[in-house]
Amino acid sequence: MQRTVRFLPDDVSISAEAGENLLDVAARSGMYIPASCGGDGVCGKCKIKVLQGEVSLSQQGLVSDQERSEGYSLACKTTIVSDLTIEVPVRSKVAGRDLKRKPKTTRAIPARSLDSLVGSWEIDPPVEKRFLTIDPPSIEDNVPDMQRLMRAIKKGCYECAEPTYDHPELLRTLPFVLREGNWQVTVILLRGKRAEEPDRIIGIEPGDTTGRFYGMALDIGTTTLGGVLIDLNTGKVVAEASVYNSQIGYGEDVISRVIYSQRPGGLKALQEKVVYSINQIISTICASASIVANDINYIMAAGNTIMSHLLLGLDPKFIREAPYVPICNQMPLTRAAAIGIDAHPSMRLFLYASVASYVGGDIVSGVHACQMYKSPALTLFIDIGTNGEIVVGNNDWMICSACSAGPAFEGGGIKYGMRASSGAIENFHIDPLTLEPMIVTIEHTKPRGICGSGLISIVAELLEAGVIDQQGKFDRSLQHARIREGVDNYEYVLAWAQDTLIGEDLVITEVDLDNLMRAKGAMFGGYVTLLESAGMTFADLERVVLAGNFGAYIDLERAISIGLLPDIDRERFFYIGNASLLGAQISLTDHKRFRERTMVSSLMTNMELSESPQFMNHYMASLFLPHTNMELFPTVAQRLAEI
Repeated sequence: MQRTVRFLPDDVSISAEAGENLLDVAARSGMYIPASCGGDGVCGKCKIKVLQGEVSLSQQGLVSDQERSEGYSLACKTTIVSDLTIEVPVRSKVAGRDLKRKPKTTRAIPARSLDSLVGSWEIDPPVEKRFLTIDPPSIEDNVPDMQRLMRAIKKGCYECAEPTYDHPELLRTLPFVLREGNWQVTVILLRGKRAEEPDRIIGIEPGDTTGRFYGMALDIGTTTLGGVLIDLNTGKVVAEASVYNSQIGYGEDVISRVIYSQRPGGLKALQEKVVYSINQIISTICASASIVANDINYIMAAGNTIMSHLLLGLDPKFIREAPYVPICNQMPLTRAAAIGIDAHPSMRLFLYASVASYVGGDIVSGVHACQMYKSPALTLFIDIGTNGEIVVGNNDWMICSACSAGPAFEGGGIKYGMRASSGAIENFHIDPLTLEPMIVTIEHTKPRGICGSGLISIVAELLEAGVIDQQGKFDRSLQHARIREGVDNYEYVLAWAQDTLIGEDLVITEVDLDNLMRAKGAMFGGYVTLLESAGMTFADLERVVLAGNFGAYIDLERAISIGLLPDIDRERFFYIGNASLLGAQISLTDHKRFRERTMVSSLMTNMELSESPQFMNHYMASLFLPHTNMELFPTVAQRLAEI
């Protein structure tokens, strides 16, 4: 239930959910409250006063009885019950004067219905389970078992073409399954690739198993794999799971893994690792849903081109070498068990088609999900990850490309970078007067690292507070204990050792800032290059669709402040979530939308940014916060001018 929280003395109001943590709400509203322990309740700095409304309190040991009687509490241990009016004590003093802090501008990507992007889909999957009662053979009717099965399938479906079958294993088990089921069996059929093509028999089970009919949508990411189990009878999501890609031990990015695949046994090891990760997801999902792996009848998967190659055991050697050629774009339908995946022996694994070496099935799945290929609106589709992928266009044309953003947005290449998990700094504010931090961590523990959303928040705040300049360098003239020279040049201490879970000072360094600027510069340079190739600018964009799990936590204003996203009307931004997984889920559930996917990849034209001199120029221009051309960032320029 929505509640209104009003913060005084700045008179800032924000909507929040009942039960939400007050420190989180303050951070989201742009209100600075001192907090160095991430919300763990041990620093005691985030005291606020409840003037009106009802709250729920926990772990208030650092608040005295007198303070409690006056309405004080720790914001990090206060949850919202009703509409609230909160007073934030003003502690900053300059020349003996109390100064009012100006709230920072923060903004989530507008929460709007995505129906206009994603549309609806039917519960009519590309696989079907059909229960059959078959006439047993006799001396008078002794046709072969397969012909008998075909006859039963055709009965009552007079306009259907006779189904086909394509693997000997079906014939080996068929006579025994028919008799085990006493001539009552469930046949698993795969629809034809096109409406005019016949269905294909891919499996047969004794008895009536139509009630156990599941499919799995799978996103095979470079860093993380995610899976969603869907009841194909109802279309409902039954369970979800995600795991680290076990290939990370051989390299954090796909290029490192291509290099490793060329070692003796390297390709086999990489395939086994990604299959192991898929089986981890299947095991977790089955336990959660109380089913067995054999109940999963189909997998729709999407991954970048290299991940798709590695999953199928295809050598990606020539993807890395000019002219960057994959073995194929249309991945073959594969029996999952043949590559070691734990599921029904007849289960098929379908991988989304790729467009080029570095624009894979994951981006095709995302474009498919948001129906960009059907809309006249000029759209910029962005999937920010280790391998950043970009598409510009509409229903008439689409240009796509990929740029190696590197792992910075997922915590890689950052001294204290980490995945978005417990203890990761996810939100950050800095008092521009005292330069003291406000830290919010995932699960409100003491901090132990920085995740992608936290990294963006930290850099944006340091920039707007004047702690760093637009070249990502710390202001050496600032005399403050948190700004110091460290091993990796200058750094800012986010949390002192006693306030962290790692027992050492948690810092952000100039090397970290350089890595972030390279990552965001690659993305922004890609946007400009693709738009320029079509004779367009950011002003022509009608929609910006941000995909990927990372986008769920990104603060729009801060992402624009550092130059990761274009400085255009905020209402043009949409967040679609894990679009790769969503596209796979749609295709898994609706065979008509499933059949459209080949059209999507055929409409996308790839541009190799690595071969484009224009891209290198735009990339170099983007190695600045937010950019060397501040005309591209008018609202950021205005805020920086006020520092």
